[in-house]
Amino acid sequence: MVAGIVALAVTVIWITNAWLTTRFSETTRNRAEVRVALYTGNILSELQRNSVVPLLLARDPALITALDIGNYALTSARLISAQKEIGAASILLLDVHGRVVAATDRNQLGSNLSQAPHFIAGLRSKDTVFTVTERSSGGFEFTYSRSVLLENQVVGVILVGVDLSKFERSWSVIADAIAVTDSEGRIILATEPRWRGLTMAEALTVRSAPSAIRRALQATADWANEPPDAYVQGEAVMRIDSRVPFRGWRITSFSTYDSIRERVNAVLALEIMGFAILMALAFYQLSRRARFQTRLFQRESAELRQLNARLQREIAEREKAQKDLAVAEQTLAQSSKLAALGEMSAAVSHELNQPLAAMKTYLAGARLLLQRDRPAEAMSSFQRIDDLIERMGAITRQLKSYARKGGEAFEPVDLRLCLSSALTMMEPQLRTRAVRIVRTVPRGAVMVMADRIRLEQVIINLLRNALDAIRETRDPQIEILLATGETARLSVRDNGHGITELDKLFEPFWTTKKPGDGVGLGLAISSGIMKDLGGRLTARNAPGGGAVFEMQLPILGNEARAAE
Repeated sequence: MVAGIVALAVTVIWITNAWLTTRFSETTRNRAEVRVALYTGNILSELQRNSVVPLLLARDPALITALDIGNYALTSARLISAQKEIGAASILLLDVHGRVVAATDRNQLGSNLSQAPHFIAGLRSKDTVFTVTERSSGGFEFTYSRSVLLENQVVGVILVGVDLSKFERSWSVIADAIAVTDSEGRIILATEPRWRGLTMAEALTVRSAPSAIRRALQATADWANEPPDAYVQGEAVMRIDSRVPFRGWRITSFSTYDSIRERVNAVLALEIMGFAILMALAFYQLSRRARFQTRLFQRESAELRQLNARLQREIAEREKAQKDLAVAEQTLAQSSKLAALGEMSAAVSHELNQPLAAMKTYLAGARLLLQRDRPAEAMSSFQRIDDLIERMGAITRQLKSYARKGGEAFEPVDLRLCLSSALTMMEPQLRTRAVRIVRTVPRGAVMVMADRIRLEQVIINLLRNALDAIRETRDPQIEILLATGETARLSVRDNGHGITELDKLFEPFWTTKKPGDGVGLGLAISSGIMKDLGGRLTARNAPGGGAVFEMQLPILGNEARAAE
């Protein structure tokens, strides 16, 4: 048995060494190829994103007019705005003589680039031209240029710089060496700064000569790897070449072997340790098998006794739980009745609060008018109070629909009149604050089949929620938009803090207001009313801030209008 384990260990270690060496080498090469494909995509994406910028700016009427009349007061600001939106490295506007008249970098204003290759290329061609120029400070500059035409005459040139050096910075974070060559084989991008401007063959010779000890260690480490493609800074690397589908460019990646020998040796050490433990366990198994089985049987017997006792306890707990469940069901039935009664009471209080507040305001106004001997105007306030009392009676009758649907007689209603009536109802609250109301309604009637009182009730609830939302806003504003299409849509938008939990918005008794400001029934009741009227009520957060509530109702058909 021991001899078999030794023979198996030698065979497994030999096969594992060969297989893992090949496997890790292939894995390293595959990862390098994936990274090269990703880098290629990043370069193409950046070039394509900036290639359309010169065409758009060359057709900008403001830039063309500025070049025509020679007024460049706002052109630099316009280029800076375009740079922020597009993300270009730099944008320059040159007149026909090569003078920089507008730039995202204001330090370049007034400089003369008449001899610059990208200016000359853009001046001679009516299409977008891409140029690569070498900087005096080192590195390369990548520029898209295009002539600006006015009545088919060149009046200037737009230059858009492409920042490809950011890829060099991101590539340098990893251990691989990356280089991009143009169609002439010249390195234009590289993680090694001293490679720029050289050919690949010249770049690979630019390295420090390794010492004798380092060469010996390198040769010892390379015996398990595939023959290296090249050496970068004295370290054996894999070379991955790929084509960049742009002007004949190519990208080359030099990836290290990631210490393949160390990884293989780590696995082999684990295998050897495993086989050693296996042999120790074999000896231990032979001498301890009988005692182990005896202890196993004893432990299983004790576990069975514990399981039996646990089962008896669970049966007793189940019986007790069934008795508690019967009591809980009776309690729950009584609680449900009390909850329904409380919900209806809260709804009545919530819906009558708004007319009562308005009546209080009108009574105070009527008292003041009578003191000033203006009875005619005071009678108008009393008439409004009478209307509010009638409305409160209608609300108490209609709140029954919150628990029992149906039973209402609908009639043709003009949504514009409902909106005006609701705004009149909210007039006392609107006067107490400097709220800007922006109302947009169509000129023609917007007829729907609905209950007028209940429809006004929904609009008032939406306006009241909007006022509560803008309570702490510096410049409070409410926008009301009534539009028609396939349905009639009434939107109420505020510039408040927005809605945090949209999914709970229409649940009864859920509210974000402080205690005493609301009970959370207004939107629940409004949603139920809209469903009864055959429409729906939705809410969302506006892109610029605030909340938007939108109610939709079917428009009354031509047949119904003729019948009316």
